[in-house]
Formats: sequence, C-alpha cells, structure tokens
Amino acid sequence: MTSISAPVEAPPARPVRPTRDVGRLRVDRKGWLFVAPFLVVFALVFLAPIAYAVWLSLFREQVFFGGTEFVGLANYAAVLGDGKFWESFLRVLLFLVVQVPVMLGLALVAALAIDSARLHAAGFFRIVVFLPYAVPAVVATLMWGFIYGDSFGLAADLNRLLGDDVVSPLSGDWILLSIGNIVTWEFVGYNMLILYSALKVVPNDLYEAAAIDGAGAFRTILSVKLPAIRGAVMIATIFSIIGSFQLFNEPNILRSLAPNAISTFYTPNMYAYNLSFGGQQYNYSATVAIVMGVITAIIAYVVQLRGSRKGA
Repeated sequence: MTSISAPVEAPPARPVRPTRDVGRLRVDRKGWLFVAPFLVVFALVFLAPIAYAVWLSLFREQVFFGGTEFVGLANYAAVLGDGKFWESFLRVLLFLVVQVPVMLGLALVAALAIDSARLHAAGFFRIVVFLPYAVPAVVATLMWGFIYGDSFGLAADLNRLLGDDVVSPLSGDWILLSIGNIVTWEFVGYNMLILYSALKVVPNDLYEAAAIDGAGAFRTILSVKLPAIRGAVMIATIFSIIGSFQLFNEPNILRSLAPNAISTFYTPNMYAYNLSFGGQQYNYSATVAIVMGVITAIIAYVVQLRGSRKGA
C-alpha cells in the first residue's frame, strides 16, 4: 500500500523591498540641470519684475515728505476710478474688435490660397506676405508715418492732386484706423504662417473623403479645413488679443508726427509708460500695468474657454 504524503507548504515569500534606482535618480538630476538655466532666466526676467511691480503697487509717493507710504489696495481703487485709464482701455478694445477680425481674415485667406495648390509661385507669395513681419515695428511705423504725413509722402501728394486736405491719416478722426493699418500690415504674415502650418498637417484622408462625397473647393474649406485648424485659429486669436492690449510702439512713435491726435494716455501701455518715465509716478504706473495685465489675462482666458467649448 502506497502512502500519500501531505503536500509540503512553501514558506511564505519574503516581501521584496524596493530598490532605489540610482541611475534613474541621476537622470532626473541631470534633467533638472538642463532645465535650471531656463528656470533662472524665467525667474529673473518674468517672475521677479511681476513681484516687484506688485510690491510697488502697494505703496504711494509722499509729495511733501518724500519717500513712500504703504496704502494697500488704494492705488487699485484709484485706477478703477481713473477716467484716463478707461478711455485708453476702451480705445484699444475698439481697436481689437475691428482690427483683429480683419487681420485674421486676411491671414486666413492668404493661408487658404497658398494651401490650395492653385496659386502660381506659392512659395514666393508666402515670402512676400510674411516679409513685413521681419521689419522691426519702429522701422515699419516710421515708414508708414512718412507715407501718412500731411506735408510729405503719399497723403501730401494726394492732397496736392485733389486740391484740398481730403486725405489726413494723422488726424484725430483717422489716426486709430491708420495705426490699425500698420499693425495689420505687420502681422498678417505672422498669423498666415500659423494657419498655413496647421493646414499642412490636415490628414489627406479627410480630403479624399470629401472628394468621394462630391464636395467642391468651398465645401471642402467649410467642412474640412476650417474645423481642422480651429485650434490654430484660436491660438492666433489669443495672440492678437494680447498684442492689441499691449499696443504701444505704433502710437508712441506716431505721436511725434501727430501730437494733437495722440495723447500721452492714448493706450494703457502709453499711460503707464508716461506715468513712470514722464511723471515719476512709479507706484501708480505699476498699478496701471498690473490692472491691465489682469484684464488681458481674463479676456484671453474667456475667449480660449469659449473656443474650446465650441470645438468640443
């Protein structure tokens, strides 16, 4: 008779203690070493100025005794009740509402034309449209300023031809439109390149499906291209909104040619600049800059949020 022995239970497995991956830790440290130069520069040129501006905004200059005194949020309350600030803000808001759609519309048309494969010398056309962006803003403004001049340039020649001051781009009624023309000329090519780059990565399968369904050129644009580049359009829109609220170079340079049409508080950035370097009101200038930065961030975030919901 064969006896069957009971199965021998294996001793419980000892828990394996996790070992430290020394090599991985070294890789992580090396990664931080690579990132460290950027973090240092970012902290010095971005975070530190913002922190210093916030610190300045909490103080006010003492007119009679000299020095500064801590006033908390009093400067912010003063800015919110400042008529000059709101006048300049509404001016750039009007500039944004009119100029940004025109600029992005022209950039979109140019990008679609280049991407259509029906445009002759598309590479040359792309360079020509983008070339104004390579011109520095100061040079571009001076160039257009001399074209706008009432005593010289194209506007003056047209007035001599017509016999009256019909064309006056540097007058108070037309100066904002003239600035919008300069900014549009400068940045159409930049936005065109963003939209054109997005069009180049649209899958060919979408075009093939549209062709099988019998979609024509315009139907393909509306149903395939525009939905595919919605993200790029949103990025260009946000960049344009931020740039509009930061409007400074063009009106500040044209001010020497049209001092009666452009005031020292024509835009919020000009207002903050002249408060600081013209009136030595550094604390109030920092407050204006911070308030404008917060408003810009809120509007850009709202636009991005609404664009994301539409694209969902």
